[in-house]
Parts: sequence; structure tokens; C-alpha cells
Amino acid sequence: MARIAAPSITRIPADFGRWDDVLALIMRAFAFMDGVIDPPSSAHRLTVDSLRDKARLESGFVALDGDRIVGCVFAIERADDFYVGKLAVEPDCQGQGIGRQLMRAVEILALDRGKAALELQTRIELTANHAAFARLGFHETERTAHEGYSRPTSITMRKALS
Repeated sequence: MARIAAPSITRIPADFGRWDDVLALIMRAFAFMDGVIDPPSSAHRLTVDSLRDKARLESGFVALDGDRIVGCVFAIERADDFYVGKLAVEPDCQGQGIGRQLMRAVEILALDRGKAALELQTRIELTANHAAFARLGFHETERTAHEGYSRPTSITMRKALS
């Protein structure tokens, strides 16, 4: 495991040019889900261009250890909240609070914009993620099914901000 003293959390600027690195990070961080979740992760549909487009519509943050991108998160502003997606931390850096720091950056942004909550979805099968988000103050609000599935495939979780 690569120990990181204190990564810097940076909002992704408009002229950001390291989309290949972010895409590779997301693919490494989400790889453990392959063969575990059904349907497969939407991360497999991401491209450099779609990430660039995502960043035009959403706020993104990266965690940096020197010049190395070790984490990222995206969040889209909605009427009452921010929806958080694609939280990813390098597998060899997980367990060091990087995800917590990235989520805190989104929380600060949401509070600055007067939003009352953060919301996200995680897959039914990913029980460790449910527990990790619960430790961050999220609670389950509903279960939903992807198109074509008769069983729940995702859990929606919400965190009230104050």
C-alpha cells in the first residue's frame, strides 16, 4: 500500500488535461466490481471525451499525491442537493481517508451553494460501500432497479447537511 502523507484535494479546472489519468484511475478503482455486480458498472462506458463532457456539467475534484492523481469524485447540482458519482480512489491508496476528503470537498461545495443534502447510489452487492457511506453519515432512502431488472440493483443513500 502506498502511504500518502496528506493528499491535496483540488477542484478540476476548466483547462484540465489529464482525462486519460482520471479514466485509468476510475477503471482501476472499479475493477473489483467486475463479476460482482449485475448489471456491470457504468464506468465501462466512460471515455476521455465523456469524462470531459461530465466535467462541463458537474463539479469534479481530484486528490493529488504530488503529481499523481490518487482519487476523484464528481457531483452534479440539483434543486435541493448534489448527486455524487464516480468516487474513486487508487486501490493501493484506499483506507487512508482520501475518499472521505473528496466527499468533504463535495459537502463544502454543497453547503456553499445552500444545498441541504448529498445523494448517491451504490450497488446492492457492494455491502462494504454501504458501510463506508454510512460511516460518512449517509442513510438508505430507497432501492431501485436498473432498466430490465425485476429485482433491486441499487441503493440510494442520502446525507443531510448542516
